[in-house]
Amino acid sequence: MATFLYRMGRTAFRRRWLVALLWAVVLGAVGLGAAKAPAASDDSTSFMPGIEAQKAFDLIGERFPGGEANGANARIVFVAPDGQKVTAAEHRAAIESLVAEAADEPQVAGATSPFTAGAVSKDGSTAYATVDYEVKAADLSEADKAALEKAVDEARDSGLTVEVGGTALATQPAAGGASEAIGIALAAVVLLITFGSLAAAGLPLLTAIIGVGVSMAAIMALGSTFGLSMTTGTLATMLGLAVGIDYALFVVSRYREERANGHEPREAAGLAVGTAGSAVVFAGLTVVIALAGLTVIGVPMLAKMGLCAAGAVVVAVLIALTLVPALLGMWPDAVLSRRIRKKGPAAAPADNGGSRWARFVLRRPVAVLVTCVAGLGVLALPAAQLELGMPGDESKPVSSTERRAYDALADGFGAGFNGPLTIVVDVKDAAEPKAAVSEIAEEIGATGGVVSVSPARFNQAGDAALLSAVPATGPNDERTKDLVQSIRSERPGLERETGATFEVTGNTAMNIDVAQALQDALVPYLAVIIVLALILLLVVFRSVLVPLKAALGFLLSVLAALGAVVAVFQWGWGAELLGVEQSGPIMSLMPIFLVGIVFGLAMDYEVFLVSRMREAYVHGDRPAQAVVTGFRHSARVVAAAAVIMIAVFSGFIGAHESMIKTMGFGLAVAVLFDAFVVRMALVPAVLALLGDKAWWLPAGLDRLMPRVDVEGAGLGAPKPHEAGEPVPREPARI
Repeated sequence: MATFLYRMGRTAFRRRWLVALLWAVVLGAVGLGAAKAPAASDDSTSFMPGIEAQKAFDLIGERFPGGEANGANARIVFVAPDGQKVTAAEHRAAIESLVAEAADEPQVAGATSPFTAGAVSKDGSTAYATVDYEVKAADLSEADKAALEKAVDEARDSGLTVEVGGTALATQPAAGGASEAIGIALAAVVLLITFGSLAAAGLPLLTAIIGVGVSMAAIMALGSTFGLSMTTGTLATMLGLAVGIDYALFVVSRYREERANGHEPREAAGLAVGTAGSAVVFAGLTVVIALAGLTVIGVPMLAKMGLCAAGAVVVAVLIALTLVPALLGMWPDAVLSRRIRKKGPAAAPADNGGSRWARFVLRRPVAVLVTCVAGLGVLALPAAQLELGMPGDESKPVSSTERRAYDALADGFGAGFNGPLTIVVDVKDAAEPKAAVSEIAEEIGATGGVVSVSPARFNQAGDAALLSAVPATGPNDERTKDLVQSIRSERPGLERETGATFEVTGNTAMNIDVAQALQDALVPYLAVIIVLALILLLVVFRSVLVPLKAALGFLLSVLAALGAVVAVFQWGWGAELLGVEQSGPIMSLMPIFLVGIVFGLAMDYEVFLVSRMREAYVHGDRPAQAVVTGFRHSARVVAAAAVIMIAVFSGFIGAHESMIKTMGFGLAVAVLFDAFVVRMALVPAVLALLGDKAWWLPAGLDRLMPRVDVEGAGLGAPKPHEAGEPVPREPARI
């Protein structure tokens, strides 16, 4: 591996203009494809196949073709001034005018007045009108949106408070915006401090941006074909930018080190790609394994996010191995520090902050180990209270009209009005369909926690009916979850009595089912990615205990990160500092996606740091000295990489989309815990206690496993171990 990558680095350095041209062609080709590709459709009709709510949703689409669930909708909420009612003549006229004006638009399927639909609160203070469209929200014309906004503004002029919920005018998810730019700027500052050279600081940023450009253009080009969403692109950008900077950072850092050791530029590039590049390849593989493993969950959207982000990581790896050495060939001395450029090669200092920290840990490994485990354990405690849900309009800022519409409906009609349950009744096998539906509706209405059940609406064939049940509690209330289970538990008896069957769906039931399914899938997912990554790390480090230590350290950091997420986003501790206006359940997709990404990043740091220790051990250092050597060469760069990751991920905390904000915070604190607590403190403490046993591998397993020269043992003659020390076998090159 090291020899192959060494030759690749030398070739990219020598044929630098050709490599740069090829990447320019790739960027131009995918950019052209993105420009000519049709806009991606928002196909969310099959969110999670197999759960009851999804089956019911599919049945509605089959039995009620062209129904209102297929198009966008707007729920316009009217609130009268204090002491007045919406039924007053002037308010009624303004509402009827808005409904009539909205109904005249070409894409509108129908508009229902609150006075004909009975959508007025008991006290007369609140009412709502419903506007249904023939097309999805993404396909609504700007003219129709503008017409609805104009009608709403006119109604507001009458003195009514008018807010709009639904999907028609819903704000689209966006990335971090200004805060994301600040994150990138902080990354640039960290690079400048680390390298002391503008060129060395700018090169990782430049190559990372090129990589993200290639990845995002490819996602846009394939968006309409595979149904890739804006959220998918945002997460691919998040990871592509972070690992792109990190991977280039490690190659550039090793190149500078080899130049300082006296190697000529082309040889230094080859050695950098052969050694640091090997760590980049295997670190990238662990990230790809973790992200591709999201496909086993059974959520199409999550699988698309994982595969697109994995693709962005692959692009980042390829750029680090080819474009980075090519750019180094164009400006071989620009990335060097001013001291090296003026005075020439110089031996690396025997001591620095990294080696001093390593010696501090090696002198007191038990105390450091206990402190790390105890500290992360305390931070992880809130994770035991994790509640999953699917935050909706209630989690949006109060400055948004969707949030204000949600609050107004809850105040006027009750907390459960925003989360009605949709019951689809299949009466194909019932002897008396109408009587069967009537009995089912009566039984559901008598269930504790149900406020009301709407009249049944049959399809044209008469073999299915829809009911809407309004709970007494809100969509994310635990009592609503219990109510859904209670209604479903009544099904067997009603099936025997009526010959009809029913299923419960709607956004509330869908969110409950998704959360439960994801919770059930978390352990199998963890098992899959940990087993695959352990096998990979076993091959890389040729050790049994080092991969196990890496996995256990990951579990500590990810649980601590989940604990921090629960404390902030669920309990509300310090939430206002992050712009979180409403605390509540954590988005059900977030924990499993966080686990996948953090596992990949944790293995990144493990490979980057421990591979340098392994390299020193293979080349003759004693176990304790190998730890010090690894920290002397890698600690500053790993710390810089972690700070860059934290800066980039923190930029996404400024996003308005709840999942992206939570994910940005979760990833930032996870990197903080994993890089600075687990990898920088717990890892050297464990290695100090294990000594030579850390690199133990059973003889039978040693013979079976392929030998991969990740440490670059074949790129230089190893010095012998001291007398009495075991001499590790040099891995054969492949």
